[in-house]
Amino acid sequence: MENEKQITNEEFHLGKLIKAELMRQGRSITWLADQINCTRENLYKLFKSPWINTHTLFKIGKAMDYDFFKVCSDYFNAQKK
Repeated sequence: MENEKQITNEEFHLGKLIKAELMRQGRSITWLADQINCTRENLYKLFKSPWINTHTLFKIGKAMDYDFFKVCSDYFNAQKK
């Protein structure tokens, strides 16, 4: 995550970031749905959402072994500058 490009306000979209990381890891939507006990349809809805509740984000991050909270924190800290 250290080499990630800076995300601008117009680009910050958690759903898209989750989907991109899922694809980067070579995992399927079905795999993630099974990991977090939800339907594929709910994941497709989630991918369209710029913001996601913390409980869901935690479950997704844990399943994918990826710290989406750090991405959020980095974004907000960059906005302060």
